Amino acid sequence: MKTKKGTGIVLTSLFAALISAACFIQIPLPGGIPIIIQDMMCMLSGMLLGPIYGALSVIVFLILGCLGLPVFSGKGGVQHLIAGPTGGFLFAYVAGAVVSGLILALIIPASKEHSKVKSITAIAVASVVSTAVIFAGGILGFMHVTGSGIEKTLAAVLVPFIPGNIIKILIMIPAVFKFRPVIFRYTNLA
Repeated sequence: MKTKKGTGIVLTSLFAALISAACFIQIPLPGGIPIIIQDMMCMLSGMLLGPIYGALSVIVFLILGCLGLPVFSGKGGVQHLIAGPTGGFLFAYVAGAVVSGLILALIIPASKEHSKVKSITAIAVASVVSTAVIFAGGILGFMHVTGSGIEKTLAAVLVPFIPGNIIKILIMIPAVFKFRPVIFRYTNLA
């Protein structure tokens, strides 16, 4: 079965829209950086669509935000990507999609059958590693833009978000386990 590029483009667009819409689901925290599910949607795009189409969906989302659509936590414009305190996270979303997609493609190719334990373990590893990649980019970006030291940065952009990200990982594991084979069956993307 050949890759259905048209379906890949449609799913890329759909995930770009889902990532964009996810900015409106947020829990405000003291300090100004809310808990959002956009990072989860970016990782899901990589794990469900594969590293290429997953990254493309995130890039489309970033382009929409740079064009002024309020998809960067309710804000829009290139200045939020380049000079905002969350710009490092936004850039790292692309890396998170690529990393999560690559890990799954290497450990559990969608074209082959795998045990439930191996699949769940691989999805958990991909989720944790891509979360770490996104946080690394976010921490570096925050430090660069705000001039904050590592202790203040970790207290502001990492520690408050650990419980929420554990919950996101626990949501992603069964979602990817269930939907990745379905998407592959119809598209041959992942």
